[in-house]
Amino acid sequence: MSDLMIHTSFIRLDQALKLANLVSSGAEAKLRVQEGEVLVNGEICTQRGKKLREGDSFAWQGKEFTIGIPS
Repeated sequence: MSDLMIHTSFIRLDQALKLANLVSSGAEAKLRVQEGEVLVNGEICTQRGKKLREGDSFAWQGKEFTIGIPS
């Protein structure tokens, strides 16, 4: 599991997938989420606009990230 550091109070799931370099485009992120391939906090999530906040986690193809905010 890796930390994905953000500098805002939240990040959308599709943006997080791109920031973590798990997908190459927003279109790919949208497809992966809509197909039910992405987990958020251990559960399948089909909302690409899902807001992730500090402490939330997301995973795709065995790669898991936790959202963090630098102090």
